[in-house]
Amino acid sequence: MAYTKELSFNYRNPTRIVFGEGSTLNVASEVEALGGTRALIVTDEGLMNTDLPQRIREALGDKCAGIFGQVQPDSGVHIVKRGVEMAQEVGADILVSLGGGSSIDTAKAMTIVLKWGGKLDDYFAKPIEGPLMPHIAIPTTSGTGSEVTWVAVVKDHEQGVKRILLSDQLFPKLAILDPEMTVGLPPLVTASTGMDAMCHAVEGIASIGREPIADALNLHAIRLIMQYLPRCVEKGDDLVARGQQMIAATIAGVGFGNSLVGIVHAMAHIVGGRHAVPHGIANGILLPYGMRYNLDACPDRYAFVAQAMGVREEGMNEKEAATSAVDAMLQFTKKIGHPQRLRDVGVPKEDLEACAVATLSEPSMFTNPRAGELNEVLKVFQEAW
Repeated sequence: MAYTKELSFNYRNPTRIVFGEGSTLNVASEVEALGGTRALIVTDEGLMNTDLPQRIREALGDKCAGIFGQVQPDSGVHIVKRGVEMAQEVGADILVSLGGGSSIDTAKAMTIVLKWGGKLDDYFAKPIEGPLMPHIAIPTTSGTGSEVTWVAVVKDHEQGVKRILLSDQLFPKLAILDPEMTVGLPPLVTASTGMDAMCHAVEGIASIGREPIADALNLHAIRLIMQYLPRCVEKGDDLVARGQQMIAATIAGVGFGNSLVGIVHAMAHIVGGRHAVPHGIANGILLPYGMRYNLDACPDRYAFVAQAMGVREEGMNEKEAATSAVDAMLQFTKKIGHPQRLRDVGVPKEDLEACAVATLSEPSMFTNPRAGELNEVLKVFQEAW
């Protein structure tokens, strides 16, 4: 992997992971093991229209203190406030998040305020100390990896920006990966959340924060996603495929949580904050174009991506292999029925320059392998538009 003797890194992976069909049935014993007696389920409005929250409530039995079901896509500071208020009202001493990244990140943010008080705004600019309230994450999508990261993204809807919380204290104590929780996921959501995981892995490989352990995780995540995401899209009740895609998303979460990401995530955070584009859809659209932008800066890294994708042919040099990875990524998004253009998901052409300006100061740009100039980043937006 062309590392030098100056290689130095810290590796984070404290979350315990339980995997298996029906593993959520044991959530009560897991709550008890963490010292919890009154668990608040944190979930989203969409899932409240399904039987999943009730299934978790029944599995918790008398340890369930209630359900906070007001999380929305791009969950906001105001939603965290409501969740904290409910948790305090019911005397919760542990949180069980159920859903995608929005639900998990909402619960992460709630643990801060429930421990230290005040407003969430107080913690965006200062260290988050711990330990915080225990948190068990049960993902129902296979993309964000938030169940195993030290990151939480919460939107400030008044300002139209996404805010990032970073702390080792934010890791959930436990992630329960139950493929049955993802069976009802629609094809588009399956595809877009899967591309979120793919983006984590690919950007993690290229990031200037890359390191060998994260490389191993990210490359294997790419292999699994290539094999199993199309099956999940085509046949949503394929529990084997669903399970393997869950594992891919989780190990990509551990991977990028250590290596961090780059320009694609920076751009996705901006269009998500300004135009409410779902994070996975933004990443899926932008990934091939972000890879092309970085191509000359790290052809050796994308050559490894090409190998993991199964498109590096014998005799290809690094630049040829890297180029094949970019082309194959675009074809892969088409294969799974993913949206192809920013204009198709509500991003107006006249706002692209403002998006490019905002991207330059987005934190994920700082670990991108190629420095950003305004005209260059604007060109990437234009190509993806």
